[in-house]
Amino acid sequence: MTKRLVAIGIAGGLLLIGILIQSIGFLTSNTFSETSQGMFSNKVEGPREEIIESGSSSKRIARLSVEGTIMSGQGSNIFSGEGYNHEDLLEQLEVIKEDPTIKGVLLYVNSPGGGVFESAEIHDKLKEIKEENKQLYVSMGGMAASGGYYISTPADQIFASKETFTGSLGVIMESVNYEELAEEYGVKFNTIKSGEFKDIMSPNKEMTEEDREILQTLVDESYQGFVDVISEGRDMTEDKVKDIADGRIYSGQQAVENGLVDTIGFEEDALNALKKEIGNNPEIIEYSPSGERLFGIPIDVTSFLPNSEIKWVNKMIEKRQGPRMMYMYSE
Repeated sequence: MTKRLVAIGIAGGLLLIGILIQSIGFLTSNTFSETSQGMFSNKVEGPREEIIESGSSSKRIARLSVEGTIMSGQGSNIFSGEGYNHEDLLEQLEVIKEDPTIKGVLLYVNSPGGGVFESAEIHDKLKEIKEENKQLYVSMGGMAASGGYYISTPADQIFASKETFTGSLGVIMESVNYEELAEEYGVKFNTIKSGEFKDIMSPNKEMTEEDREILQTLVDESYQGFVDVISEGRDMTEDKVKDIADGRIYSGQQAVENGLVDTIGFEEDALNALKKEIGNNPEIIEYSPSGERLFGIPIDVTSFLPNSEIKWVNKMIEKRQGPRMMYMYSE
């Protein structure tokens, strides 16, 4: 019991430190950015190109990667390590859109999905890139489910292995209710609100039928948006999409059979197909993200602190914003 209390105390302290560093970073970001080339640089400005395969510099392919949960702000706290960074990805997509030498994009997706808003942002950016007459191929990793599939829908070709988990097409919204637990320990909450539904989905009160109906309309609206992007991207009727978009997960082979995926293959197969489509031996590039830095060194506390505690603290930091709608597959 003592060890557990000590662990909780340490984790709580780390949480407070993380919040403090985030606040300081926000307040001092302008000051640091002015000296971004110096020793005290806080951020590397803009994505940096790295050539991973030589070829024609007038016809190039940019390889991008979405790995992990699609959420904004994950690159903004010191506990995130080298995981998915939404802001970096959007910046890279904008650079690609404006670069006339980039003729194709290979997007590697290995994600269970994430936020409805963030998924829509990526989807819309990819559509803008396609409007610039650039080819978009998607290669799915072990999982490209829910929001991971949503962002794949604009692709000209989608590749997945037979073992890929995809699908989970739909929207989920969850919260925890600890009203009875609070009552058991004598914890009482004082709530002052301006309207009947201001504390909707509060964890300290039972959800009413009126609450549920309001939230269901929001989920249904986002679900329809998901159906629409699949229908448009995969050239399916709405009825066909709704038949398969019931939240279930599909293997890569099943996804080929129901029209969600074009071809069984790995990332190398997708890249070779895109190179053939582009022609003229295109150069292949990747981008190094613009990360948060301290004294010019990338900040990654996870490299020297225990993973179990850090993952817990990181989740607490990320979830401070409360419940939200998600295009997310949960095991």
